[in-house]
Amino acid sequence: MYFCCGITEKGTRENNEDAFLIRGSVRTEGGVQTGLSEPFLIGLCDGVSGEQAGELASRTCLELLSQVDYSSRVNLKRRILDIHTTIAEQSVMQKSTANMQTTLCGIAVDENEGLHCFNVGDSRIYRYRGGTLEQLSRDQTLVQMLYEEGSISIEEKRVHAHRHIVMPVIGNLEAEPKPEVIVYPDGMRLGDVLILCSDGLSDYVTTFEMEEVLAKPKPLPKRLQELVVLALANGGKDNITVSALVRYPDEVPIPGISLPQNDTDND
Repeated sequence: MYFCCGITEKGTRENNEDAFLIRGSVRTEGGVQTGLSEPFLIGLCDGVSGEQAGELASRTCLELLSQVDYSSRVNLKRRILDIHTTIAEQSVMQKSTANMQTTLCGIAVDENEGLHCFNVGDSRIYRYRGGTLEQLSRDQTLVQMLYEEGSISIEEKRVHAHRHIVMPVIGNLEAEPKPEVIVYPDGMRLGDVLILCSDGLSDYVTTFEMEEVLAKPKPLPKRLQELVVLALANGGKDNITVSALVRYPDEVPIPGISLPQNDTDND
């Protein structure tokens, strides 16, 4: 048994191109908290800014992901590429959806509690363990590639003029994305918190600030809400979405807890 919660905020933007998937439901506003029994998938998408219909791309991607009947027999990389193909085909059907694209990151837990993390683009997956936050996903960006080949330093990576250029993502018509799937066969430890977030959070809240908030003795949904508020206070100008997964009974859904447009479910 697991506990999962998430929240999305459009911030200063007119539209929310972020979306998250929890318990088969795609959310583009507000928050949710719920219990989950394995097997299950959760995910997060960030529609590519500057392209048409980013909000449609992110929502459609997660709706297609929610249709996957997940188990240890499912080839996640193949299913993600199938979703990419469907969105790419849809994007050429009419002018209003031309070249719609989205990032995708997510967590899959199979019937044996085997853990898989998957990623396309620069939305992130973190693990908070023992007071330390570690990024599990690898940013599929130009600056990450330059950093890995030694062309720029970690300091230059943070402020580089092209830090928002991502490699091919879901829906890209010119090149097929390269989904990365990381397998953790031993699953999650009690006390671990797995975090999914869009760059609206990771660009404006430092690792140290995230660790400080996650260490606080308050319910997990409240800590996520505090991270969103902190991103806005730090000058965030993007949509902000964050969701988290822990093992039961570290956290349980708390009736009446305040989340924007809150929805509380129990298995």
